[in-house]
Amino acid sequence: MSISERTIEVTVEEQKAVFGQLDSFVKIIERALNVTLIARNGEIKLIGEATALEKAQNVFDQLLKKARAGEEINEQSVNYALALSLTEKTELAAELDKEIICHTIQGKPVKPKTVGQKNYTDLIAKNMITFGVGPAGTGKTYLAMAMAVRAFKNDEISRIILTRPAIEAGEKLGFLPGDLQSKVDPYLRPLYDALFQLMGAENFHKNMEKGLIEVAPLAYMRGRTLDNAFIILDEAQNTTPAQMKMFLTRIGFGSKAVITGDITQKDLAPGQVSGLDIALEVLKKTEGIGVARLSAIDVVRHPLVQAIVEAYERYEKKQGEKREKAKTDRKTKRGKA
Repeated sequence: MSISERTIEVTVEEQKAVFGQLDSFVKIIERALNVTLIARNGEIKLIGEATALEKAQNVFDQLLKKARAGEEINEQSVNYALALSLTEKTELAAELDKEIICHTIQGKPVKPKTVGQKNYTDLIAKNMITFGVGPAGTGKTYLAMAMAVRAFKNDEISRIILTRPAIEAGEKLGFLPGDLQSKVDPYLRPLYDALFQLMGAENFHKNMEKGLIEVAPLAYMRGRTLDNAFIILDEAQNTTPAQMKMFLTRIGFGSKAVITGDITQKDLAPGQVSGLDIALEVLKKTEGIGVARLSAIDVVRHPLVQAIVEAYERYEKKQGEKREKAKTDRKTKRGKA
């Protein structure tokens, strides 16, 4: 086992960015790759086995590129750079900085932050209908919104329509006060929040008054034909098969639709089949329909969210294995009887 060394030249500011507070990022990289990192006189020295050094070099190349572009580096950035390095997909990371979808009202660029997100936005651009399936925090809705705003600003479509099923998330809220719009607004609030960030409240309300932006519950879509529009169906795991079929058959000429959902977070009645599950099975070989499957590695919220998603995935996998074993044991007992 031969030990080698490599050096990377950095400025003081770059070193601060990629090392983290109290060298917290360095400790993560050292533990993950079994290397030693020493910063001295404007350079970072990497010590370890040749293969580990190659991965560490790739990690630092990614982080330094972010630092030089003025992007904030956090624990999630470090973990993602490590994940790409360990799966030998670092060449794909170079594509991430090439595409800026749009800018927020504060001027912050909106772009894919992971390879999975890049694949998702590419599928949206290419296909008439795209399914974005994955856990919370993977940017499914926000990136779809950004693509819709870009298409709207570029006059590729004439209106944006945002919809989601109005279902309580595991609790009964009772009767809500106000008119019909006031009653459904709480369910649609995440969509409003994203649009405010991307367009600004004043611009959003102006376009909404003109009918160029519509935010409505899924039930409002029945009986309509939606031409020349960018339509986003959010929380699609909470649709019934009939609702999903109704939505998909509303899409008209010149339109683009994105359906987002997390198949692990259904709020349907017990025993009710999800329209998203059925649609993914029925349409899996249909041309012009793209399916992006995002995973825990694509989570771009606080690193703890990624850890929670992974913990639930492990738990659900274990429960599924237990159910399968119990089913097999019952069949074996019946066979012996």
